Amino acid sequence: GRDLFYGNKQEKEKRKQLDENLKTIFKNIYEKLLEDNQTNGKKEEIERRYKDDDKKNFYQLREDWWTANRATIWEAITCHAGESDKYFRKTCGGSGKTATEAIHKCRCGDGKKPGANADQVPTYFDYVPQYLRW
Repeated sequence: GRDLFYGNKQEKEKRKQLDENLKTIFKNIYEKLLEDNQTNGKKEEIERRYKDDDKKNFYQLREDWWTANRATIWEAITCHAGESDKYFRKTCGGSGKTATEAIHKCRCGDGKKPGANADQVPTYFDYVPQYLRW
């Protein structure tokens, strides 16, 4: 069983391990950013932006990374979705007057030509951090 107050010890350990892995990954991204911007004068700007991270959690860098990559992440998640796969909520009004389901690879389109606007995300979940979605 699971203690409702203390939680599941195994889940806590996995979360801690995940957080350590994320710290390592974003530390590598930070170091690569500094290395790549050494000569163009942006190194100081990058150091100023992320200087307040005493514990090296790189929370601001994580947020910036997500902002820069959320559109391609959504596309990657749905790239193998079939044509008739459905998303879990009604989205994308077909005629603009009624709600229809996003049935084209879980994406919305304007219906004028195949694939038009197929990169539009049918929800606002891409703006919500993963840990807040569940």
